[in-house]
Formats: sequence, structure tokens, C-alpha cells
Amino acid sequence: MSQRRLLIVGIAAIAASLLLGVAGTTNGVTGWSMGGIMGGLFNGGNQNIGIERAVTIAQGVAGSYSGGGLAVDEVMEFSNNFYASIREKSTGVGAFEILIDKSTGNVMKEPPSMMWNTRYGMMPGGMMGGIMGGADLGTGGPTTVSSQQAQDMAQAWLDANQPGTKARTPDPFYGYYTVDFERAGSLVGMVSVNGYSGQVWYHTWHGSFIQTKDLGA
Repeated sequence: MSQRRLLIVGIAAIAASLLLGVAGTTNGVTGWSMGGIMGGLFNGGNQNIGIERAVTIAQGVAGSYSGGGLAVDEVMEFSNNFYASIREKSTGVGAFEILIDKSTGNVMKEPPSMMWNTRYGMMPGGMMGGIMGGADLGTGGPTTVSSQQAQDMAQAWLDANQPGTKARTPDPFYGYYTVDFERAGSLVGMVSVNGYSGQVWYHTWHGSFIQTKDLGA
């Protein structure tokens, strides 16, 4: 079997596993339980590597990209995992987001960063953009949803699904936005908003927020 065919088969297998993880879509809103793709990897085991170690791991990921143009913006600790946002130094735009296992330090990209990211995703142009609401992500062109629209879309979803919470200012990434949301001034969780279709993706996999370390990238 040729390498090209092996690559296609591998991509198809990943796509199938991702689709099996989708819980359902209503009015353009996807809820994903992460059950199939994540398994027990990010389950907040008994051992905790600590946020400082998570920062070091995230910095290693950012530094692994040639040119040294990426830096860690922040690392958050949740009950299930650590989350890190990686930014481009030159533009200030988010490059991608990662999850770090609290027990092992294993790393994977956040699902929206894998699926919707038009520059740093699983494939050039954002893998499975059309299936997951990408609306022609392959062009890599400017997003058609503005930051304010993304915040409004996130707030509309929160009003319907997380009453009493408030969307914060969106963080832009290539092809999408990630929006933190709060309750009574305290961070609760995140959603991502597709920059082309406006689809909202709730981050069900984090668990409860614990703390954050701002590195000011």
C-alpha cells in the first residue's frame, strides 16, 4: 500500500472517530463529549504535575515551531486538564490551543484548534471544515464573523444553555474565536465560535476552573 493511500486511510479513521464523538447539533451548536477520541487521557488522575510544569511543557511546544515566532499567552488549570493558549509574537493572533494531561504531561491540540484552525490545524486549511461547520476553510481567507459577532453568538448560546453567565472578549485564532465566559465575575468555562459559519462549540472536556497563569505573550 502506497504512503499516500496509508495517509488517506489514516485521515479517514481519525475523521470517523471524531464524528462518533459528536453528541448532537441543534441550531448550529455542537456539543461534544470527547468520549471517543479522548478516552481516559484527560481525566484529572490522582497525580498532578502542577501548573508550573504545565507552563514548561507548553513553552516547549511553542518553541518546537521553527523561527521562534510563537509564545505561550496563558495556562489555565481545570479539574480535568491544563489548557494553554499559544500566540504568534509578530501578529498577536492566537496560533493554536493545547490540552495537557494533569497526570502524565501528555499534550494534544484542543478539538476546535484541530478542526477549525486554518493555519495550525491537523491539515492545511483546517481538517473537515465543511463537516464541522467550517464553510470553505480551505481558502484560509479572512474570517467573515467579526469579533463582536462572535461574542454576540457566544452570549446567545450561553443565554440558552448557561443562564446567568457572560461572554468575555473573544480571543482570535485562525478560522475561529475562543470565548471565555464567567459567572458573577469568575471564569466558568469556554466556547469556540467558527469564524465562517458562526457555529458555537462548548468545551465540555475541561471540568471546573481552578486557576490561571498569565504569561502575557
